[in-house]
Amino acid sequence: MGLDMEELEEMEEDAGLGNGGLGRLAACFLDSMATLGLAAYGYGIRYEYGIFNQKIKDGWQVEEADDWLRHGNPWEKARPEYMLPVHFYGHVEETKDGSKWVDTQVVLAMPYDTPIPGYMNNTVNTMRLWSAKAPNDFNLKDFNVGDYIEAVLDRNLAENISRVLYPNDNFFEGKELRLKQEYFVVAATLQDIIRRFKTTKKGSPGRTSFETFPDKVAVQLNDTHPAMAIPELMRIFVDIEKLDWDTAWSLTQRTFAYTNHTVLPEALERWPVELLEKLLPRHLQIIYRINQLHLDRIATLYPENMNKLRKMSLIEEDGCKRVNMAHLCIVGSHAVNGVAEIHSNIIKTDVFRDFSEMEPQKFQNKTNGITPRRWLLLCNPGLAELIAEVIGEDYVKDLYQLKKLIQFVDDAALIRDISRVKQDNKLKFAQYLEKEYRVKINPSSMFDVHVKRIHEYKRQLLNCLHIIAMYNRIRMKPNAHFVPRTVIIGGKAAPGYHMAKMIIRLITSVAEVVNNDPVVGSKLKVIFLENYRVSLAEKVIPATDLSQQISTAGTEASGTGNMKFMLNGALTIGTMDGANVEMAEEAGEENLFIFGMRVQDVADMDQKGYDAMSYYKRIPELKQVMDQITSGFFCPKNPDLFKDVTDMLFKYDRFKVFADFEDYMKAQEKVSKLYQNPKEWTKMVIRNIAATGKFSSDRTIKEYATEVWGVQPTDLKIPPPNEPREAVVEKARALRKM
Repeated sequence: MGLDMEELEEMEEDAGLGNGGLGRLAACFLDSMATLGLAAYGYGIRYEYGIFNQKIKDGWQVEEADDWLRHGNPWEKARPEYMLPVHFYGHVEETKDGSKWVDTQVVLAMPYDTPIPGYMNNTVNTMRLWSAKAPNDFNLKDFNVGDYIEAVLDRNLAENISRVLYPNDNFFEGKELRLKQEYFVVAATLQDIIRRFKTTKKGSPGRTSFETFPDKVAVQLNDTHPAMAIPELMRIFVDIEKLDWDTAWSLTQRTFAYTNHTVLPEALERWPVELLEKLLPRHLQIIYRINQLHLDRIATLYPENMNKLRKMSLIEEDGCKRVNMAHLCIVGSHAVNGVAEIHSNIIKTDVFRDFSEMEPQKFQNKTNGITPRRWLLLCNPGLAELIAEVIGEDYVKDLYQLKKLIQFVDDAALIRDISRVKQDNKLKFAQYLEKEYRVKINPSSMFDVHVKRIHEYKRQLLNCLHIIAMYNRIRMKPNAHFVPRTVIIGGKAAPGYHMAKMIIRLITSVAEVVNNDPVVGSKLKVIFLENYRVSLAEKVIPATDLSQQISTAGTEASGTGNMKFMLNGALTIGTMDGANVEMAEEAGEENLFIFGMRVQDVADMDQKGYDAMSYYKRIPELKQVMDQITSGFFCPKNPDLFKDVTDMLFKYDRFKVFADFEDYMKAQEKVSKLYQNPKEWTKMVIRNIAATGKFSSDRTIKEYATEVWGVQPTDLKIPPPNEPREAVVEKARALRKM
């Protein structure tokens, strides 16, 4: 038809479903589950407006609505025949048949299905997303003409539930609409699961027996956002299916497993009891009963230990009474895991220590992973083909095969080809940057990239201080040799997160000064990448030389961007945090640029107190950088613009930027030194790519399947619809006999 496929792909909107790393991880997991032949569903909300579009205006972040569905979504299919009611508000009546939740307001959940194909196995799983619809009789019970208009307008309130994604990442916002969203998705999902379970039991007479439910159904709670599923399943079992409490509780615990994704205290969900009582009164009763039995058990195991009871209760009593959703998840699940070894250890020894001492067998680790189909084959076809030429194509479904590259680490042809692919990607991305940002990029400069949500713990500020220090070094010795760098920073700040927005403003101000200084020329360029999202990640990651993963040790649960860069031939400068630790284990610490405090050092510093001023006084380069920011060097028209940032760095920096500054500068010098030796640099790149096998989401999902869900992956290929099925049935039988 004379259409350009690439142009068409560019036109398609990114699906506005996820928020930072957690949403993207879920997408990788769906791909792996289909590829491994696991019969799995992904459930979520079909948000009309996704994570906002970010515009940078006069250096500031401005949010615009992401109307990703405005041109329709050709990949989804509405399934009105499976529409389900979800209840809110009302009150509980005690009857002779048990508790009844009555006088509720009903919202309908309309499912939309998106196919999730496995890789080359003809398996297609489903992602089912719920959209909120008001029922026809919603507030239309008694109306005259005036009330009729009002009543129809009121329908919007019901439908607002699936209107917009909360744009906070790693921050808990205790809003009523947010709780409605969380309950809406779990209530619809559990009804759907139970409907499917019952249809498989068609032959059995009378009431459905649920004793095999946990053998047939495994529900993984991705962080605490779906925690209301635990009291909801109990409500269904006890109130509707009339099971006794103990049976229902045993089934519930065996069905659920919980993955914790963050240790930041401000990110852990704690819902006010008052709000739950209003919105979900029956669920609050159930949570109280779960808590009572839980506390009775603790009292038996640890008699007289009031402190334990207080710390482990599901209800927090300090100030406003709240339900600790992480505690609810732990108590209601049979398995709890962190998402990298270091993170899982922190959970066990610190955040949920009392729980892990009481039930050590519950706690596991499942290191995150990424799908090589999207994060190599799709976004970096040049590198994917090159690897296939050297070791064959099987690595796409078994990423551990990349280990075979290690025997070619000294192969001159491979070294040449790897660096050629990287250079091609850099040229392409440099052209994109020049077109979008009108800044002349030197494609042979080192592409030094830091892209992720803007948050104090991810320490974009540390990177910014390094940029200013490099700028000062060039200004001081303009004729000295300097490895040219293009520093690219990108990411969105939550709209209400003042400090994150100030960090963006500082970076754009520094970029303005650096990029327009004739003394610096092409030696240093700074770009703030606007509206960082999946489709932009697919462009920048294959072009990156240096990947920045510099969170304060003990704050990043895992990270997955770090894995994407490693797989695409970037070297990592990072702290021993999250999955960086395992990346260093796999590749050898000498093949990453590791710097800074370790988890224990941070804990020790918290004990004795962190004194930012002592670093400022002791390190001349740091003092110069901070004085420039404080004096208004980067914003002469408004010298006090960055006062909040400098105050934070000096007085209440939880993430200890200054403490790692000196070591970070030294690590960056090592980076520059190695970059001047392209052959040795590329050898290190090959060693890194060869060590990424562990970080496939296929490996992660295999571990969940066998160690948490009790199912086995299969590489059985379903025949296409035009081929007879008999052959595959025979093959399956033969495999079972083996």
